Amino acid sequence: MEAKQQDANQQLNNAGSQELEQLFKTHFEGLYTYAYTILRDSHLAEEMVQEVFVKLYERAQHIRIETSLQSYLYRSVYNESLNHKKHQKAKANYRQFILHRQNPASPPKEAGNYLELEAKLQLALEELPEQCRTIFQLSRFEELKYREIAERMGLSIKTVENQLNKALKIMRKRLKGFLVVAILLLMNH
Repeated sequence: MEAKQQDANQQLNNAGSQELEQLFKTHFEGLYTYAYTILRDSHLAEEMVQEVFVKLYERAQHIRIETSLQSYLYRSVYNESLNHKKHQKAKANYRQFILHRQNPASPPKEAGNYLELEAKLQLALEELPEQCRTIFQLSRFEELKYREIAERMGLSIKTVENQLNKALKIMRKRLKGFLVVAILLLMNH
């Protein structure tokens, strides 16, 4: 490990609230500007930077920095901003899905098949074990990566992969007659 990386890890491990506050004050403006270029919203940009520092404070003892502290902070703001955008997109897709489901403008001829598929999909989701279902929903509906799911749920990436494979196997079995339509539906969400 390079001296810069050791210094960053040591600085972070020994940082108290005052040191983190100073770190925040030193880097806030640059990080805020960077987040703003991604999000185009001053309130959200500020929120993303604050969220990075909250996570830094909460996990300081467990974080291992492989680059400089400044690079780590910028990468964290980048990831936090993209995750926020992805989450907003998933919420918008879900809202659109619900609106269409509640008030279909002109139901297609296959509406009966679609409604039947939707019911089977909902039933298949409910039959999944809780952890398996959660991982499936985070992956397919919120479009999170395995690593992001693992971090969020406190699991290993391998566990996430195994649980998702298990969920897909169960879903394939339950939706056998609707497999092509189900795949298209899941890919659109």
